[in-house]
Amino acid sequence: MEISKYIDMMLVYLSQYGLKVIAAILIFFIGKWAIKKLTALSKSLLIKAKVDDTLVEFADSIMYFSLLVVVVLSSLNALGIDTTSFLAILGAASLAVGLALKDSLSNIGSAVLIIVFRPFKVGDFIDAGGASGTVEDINLFSTTISPADNRTITVPNSAITKSNITNYSKKSTRRLSHTFGIGYDDDLKLAKEILMQIMLDDKRILREPAPFVAVSELADSSINLIFRAWTKTEDYWSVYYDSLETVKLTFDEKGISIPYPQLDVHTQR
Repeated sequence: MEISKYIDMMLVYLSQYGLKVIAAILIFFIGKWAIKKLTALSKSLLIKAKVDDTLVEFADSIMYFSLLVVVVLSSLNALGIDTTSFLAILGAASLAVGLALKDSLSNIGSAVLIIVFRPFKVGDFIDAGGASGTVEDINLFSTTISPADNRTITVPNSAITKSNITNYSKKSTRRLSHTFGIGYDDDLKLAKEILMQIMLDDKRILREPAPFVAVSELADSSINLIFRAWTKTEDYWSVYYDSLETVKLTFDEKGISIPYPQLDVHTQR
């Protein structure tokens, strides 16, 4: 008698909820299958559009979990469960998580800006967020920069987007500029000819824009000459240092002095 009573109860529950349970299960698994197909399609389209890999992965994750939440709520709704309270709880939880992780979310937002507007890319030499060096990696939370001495600096993305970004690799050419002082008793024309010839003899210095030498200042103890030349970006530092050495050696050879601060002390006996 008791067994038949339980069987009757099970039949009643199955008749009332069986179809709802089956519908909820079907909605969940079919929805999950559809999400995978949609995210895979969107990912392939983004890759074909040559969108940055970091942004592709970020967009893929956001789309997947957003759609999964919709599928789960739809499954619960099919069971007859009121999802209004779940939405309220989800909203409150999202607000709490957002406040707790506001700095991390700020870094993610900054990563999106960096990836979309591309002020720099991996391999560029930049000055940003208080660090200078070659960009080794860009992820959702930080950018890894390696200075010339081979250290590793991890800079939060938000610190980069909040400050000026100087990209030394963005352009294919760079202009180097030196200022050389010569004595007032030295041959000014000869000094200018020497500087110009040094630039013309260096094959790494471009002919367009043309090299430039001129008097920039009549200072207290020297005549200052401006020395400007354009090079390919990858040759910049080698030309920068080599030109300094070449000018000093050539000035010494030609008898052109480079004044330096000195103090004359006169004593009376």
